Amino acid sequence: MRVFLVAAEASGDALGADLIRSLRAREPDIAFDGVGGARMAEAGLASKVDVSGLSVLGLFDGLKIYSRVIKAADDAAAAAVAFRPDAAVLIDSWGFTIRVAQRLRRALPDLPIVKYIGPQVWAMRAGRAKTLAAVCDHLICIHDFEPPYYAPYGLACTVCGHPAIGRARLGDGAAFRTRHGLADAPLLLVLPGSRRAELRRIGPDLWGAAALLKARFPGLRLGMVAADAVAEAARAQAPSDALIVPEAEKEDAFAAATLVLATSGTVTTEVALQGAPMLVAYRLGYFTYITARALRLYKPRFITLLNIAADREIAQEFVQTRLSPEALAEAGAKLLADPSARAAQIAGQNAALDRMGRGGRPAAEIAADAVLAVARAGRAR
Repeated sequence: MRVFLVAAEASGDALGADLIRSLRAREPDIAFDGVGGARMAEAGLASKVDVSGLSVLGLFDGLKIYSRVIKAADDAAAAAVAFRPDAAVLIDSWGFTIRVAQRLRRALPDLPIVKYIGPQVWAMRAGRAKTLAAVCDHLICIHDFEPPYYAPYGLACTVCGHPAIGRARLGDGAAFRTRHGLADAPLLLVLPGSRRAELRRIGPDLWGAAALLKARFPGLRLGMVAADAVAEAARAQAPSDALIVPEAEKEDAFAAATLVLATSGTVTTEVALQGAPMLVAYRLGYFTYITARALRLYKPRFITLLNIAADREIAQEFVQTRLSPEALAEAGAKLLADPSARAAQIAGQNAALDRMGRGGRPAAEIAADAVLAVARAGRAR
């Protein structure tokens, strides 16, 4: 069995690494090739294409690197043709992977193509369901409300649940505090994102809020989990007294946190799984935001999956014009000063996690079974 995988950013790289391990557990002799990052390399896949810098945020940032995206998609498709896989798995990263899928469909029309995590058609641009169905044979998606969007176009779907839920290990907050000499001091963690655009647009507001909270609560300790992809730039934003936590320690850090200021993304689910209350921030580029607002591209009331699952704002969101250091600090002060408010938010987060599939089979195992079924069916044809 030969499987070609493609991932272009940190979240997809983590998904790909988990999938490789689950596939190998089922098929020990399986061969892998493709495109990915450091985590997939650790799992045994040496990337054929350099995808660093392809992780961008917003329409206009994407236009700036369009020529690089096209070249990388061409190179990925060429590598797949040379490898001659039994199936291709394209992970997350809609703008890049849809271009790879289109090239693979032209070059290898009989190749079974699986998309692992689809575009958020339930949130914006529902027409992408038709676009995806035209070039893929199977979709592995997170939510059970996604398949109906693809049913009119005949695209088979497997619901795997949120990958972060199956991947998470229970962090040891007490051990983390002992290692870093925190004792019982309150800990405020800042999570500025895994993209450079997020650092640039959101990081200053998070650190501004942290400074205001530090002034109000003198015993407060500040920390940051720096995503590997942007670690150096993230450290440059942090104050000199902030505890810099590598990604390898993130579960322990989340479990130890009194409060987290998080950039919206997969990390919000990871934080909730460790029982830490959070405030969520996000900001798009001005022109992307204006375009999305004018065309009413985004439909849900919330951006955080926990809030979407619960259909209410459990973790308070500060998006675009609502995002400021002062607004974040005001909300953060209320949580830091009131243990019962923190406990209530944690309880709400736990209920939302249960609705998102906590306690079920890990997403990577479900995804591996789906990939193997598609590949075997293709070989039988």
